Amino acid sequence: MSELFHQFTRRKFIFTSGASAGAVLLKGCVGNPPEPNAGNTLSRETAQPVANFSPEQAPETNAVKLGYVPIVEAAPLIIALEKGFFAKYGMTNVELSKQASWGSARDNVEIGSAGGGIDGGQWQMPMPHLITEGLITKGNQKIPMYVLCQLITHGNGIAMANKHQGSGIGLQLADAKSIFSKLKASPTPFTAAQTFPAVNQDFWIRYWLAAGGIDPDVDVKLLTVPSAQTVANMKTGTMDAFSTGDPWPFRIVKDKIGFMAALTAEIWKNHPEEYLAMRADWVDQHPKATKALLKGIMEAQQWCDNFDNRQEMANILAQRAYFNVPVDVLIPPFMGKYDMGEGRQIDDRSMAALYWKDEKGSVSYPYKSHDLWFITESVRWGFLPKDYIVNNATKARALIDKVNREDIWKEAAKEAGIATSDIPTKTSRGIEEFFDGTKFDPQNPEAYLKSLQIKKVSV
Repeated sequence: MSELFHQFTRRKFIFTSGASAGAVLLKGCVGNPPEPNAGNTLSRETAQPVANFSPEQAPETNAVKLGYVPIVEAAPLIIALEKGFFAKYGMTNVELSKQASWGSARDNVEIGSAGGGIDGGQWQMPMPHLITEGLITKGNQKIPMYVLCQLITHGNGIAMANKHQGSGIGLQLADAKSIFSKLKASPTPFTAAQTFPAVNQDFWIRYWLAAGGIDPDVDVKLLTVPSAQTVANMKTGTMDAFSTGDPWPFRIVKDKIGFMAALTAEIWKNHPEEYLAMRADWVDQHPKATKALLKGIMEAQQWCDNFDNRQEMANILAQRAYFNVPVDVLIPPFMGKYDMGEGRQIDDRSMAALYWKDEKGSVSYPYKSHDLWFITESVRWGFLPKDYIVNNATKARALIDKVNREDIWKEAAKEAGIATSDIPTKTSRGIEEFFDGTKFDPQNPEAYLKSLQIKKVSV
């Protein structure tokens, strides 16, 4: 691991810890997580009828503890619990534990449920790979993780403070570069936040800025703030922008404290977002329970993708125990209707949060080619050394093969009776294209890096 990554993690994670503490101080604000032990762990120990599976498919245990962060990516976990899909496959004692921040989730998976933590749950990428490598754990302890499925595509955006209304800041930044230049030279540079360094929501805002000719490490100030503090921080005027998941971007618009510059669905249509990943030791000890969990999540994802269910889904997620937000900040984005502010409207279900299928096929299946993009972006920004990508990404591919267990997904899908046409036959989704015309070919990640004008790595 490079010294740059050491410095980055030390600096950023200290800020994350402070932000987590702030979440407790701001507990009175709508949407902020409750204090520890204040009812933020839910379980359903139930005697609901289970599916008619054969004895050899019966799970070794009916109990597991999954962490989640209150954004729409968590919906399949919550719906699988609330609608009885976990119980249907024998997982009758699933606990969902709300995490105050991604740093808290990392800390809790380190100790595992036996130590009062979690067995796995919802993750930004490539957190499971970084935890496996011991790059973001205490004492650099290697804790092997398995990526088991993708939970969602879309559902994220970049929100701007109202003070930038009319400045020309939107998906394309060519006409707004002078704004960033002026702020860079001022005592208060453009300050943007993401929810955890070197993962999804950091990558989205970095890609968007760099595509507009703005260097995220030079021209702006990037900070880490838990997603549930987004609204509170924007209200104070201390942040110019946030990269985070719904319901927080739309809430900023609805509360008239900001507008949306871009949806991630605009930056990269049908992009990989957040994933289910578990401690490898839990999966290895409970292979049948792992597949039972996956079957419950797959059924929940299909339920979530039925737009006739989205009002009920919003009603469930809005509850105090989960997101603790008004239903009306959830339902419009779930229906693909985004009020972006500044008079811009989007009404397109293909750009809504999708959980089972999108225009490119399976959302749930964890394509290895997407893992490779996340690792390639990590190299781009100096979070990982270049040796992960050289020699046609030999080192990255070896890590992905160890962490990504798409084979378990396929086994679970077949046992659940998923149509053969809905089970991908290739581990790569092929060439991906972004809003600025840049293409990522998983067969040649170095070419992708070479094509990028703004980056930290030299290729």
